Amino acid sequence: MRWLRQLLGGNRVQLDPERQQALLRDVRHRYGARSQTRFPEQAEAISRLLDGDDGLVVAARILGEAADEAHAELQAQVHDVHRRTGRRLLLHRRNYRPLWKEAGPSLRWPLFALPSGLHPYAQVAAAVAVVGDRASRLDRVTDPTPLVTHVFEVLDLTTAGWEYGRVRVDTDAAALAERLISTAGQVLATMDDPPRLPPAVRELMRRNNTLDVHDPAGPRVVGGFNPGARMREVLLA
Repeated sequence: MRWLRQLLGGNRVQLDPERQQALLRDVRHRYGARSQTRFPEQAEAISRLLDGDDGLVVAARILGEAADEAHAELQAQVHDVHRRTGRRLLLHRRNYRPLWKEAGPSLRWPLFALPSGLHPYAQVAAAVAVVGDRASRLDRVTDPTPLVTHVFEVLDLTTAGWEYGRVRVDTDAAALAERLISTAGQVLATMDDPPRLPPAVRELMRRNNTLDVHDPAGPRVVGGFNPGARMREVLLA
């Protein structure tokens, strides 16, 4: 694994765990749904804050926490559905789409209610951008394989939420999806042995549907987004 060789070899970098913890606390508490600042401005500010290798580590941690917390929340929802109705739902972390196809009306989209307070359009969007912009340094600070898995998990949840979870496709949502797709491509391009694309991505890449993108503040359609076409453009390059 190149990332491990880098860490053990002569290209070792100096990381500061205390600074990472301080950055993570700052990002959690100053930004998110409670802030009065628009999400794009929050994401830009957080991206500037997460500078250097320590910021890159924090960005990777934010993505991992968001993916883990979303999965735990869905596990709890699946358990609750079974407790109340006796209905058994299958939850596969590598592919959330079958779950959402079967039980979308019974589920809440987990990314809007992460217990750590991370918001998909603020901290998570910023973390995705930081990881993509500095993908060439990932193997110096972390293992990129679980990281790109988390990127794909959040992308899967985002698109499934649009299709089955009543999540509105506005400019903030589309910006998150665009960042996730481009970052996945940037991380995969740095890997010696990139993993196979997950089932949800392969399914969407076979489609060619353009979705209306709305103004976050109202019903007006301001553009369109074609997830399948964008994934083909980036991930099959």
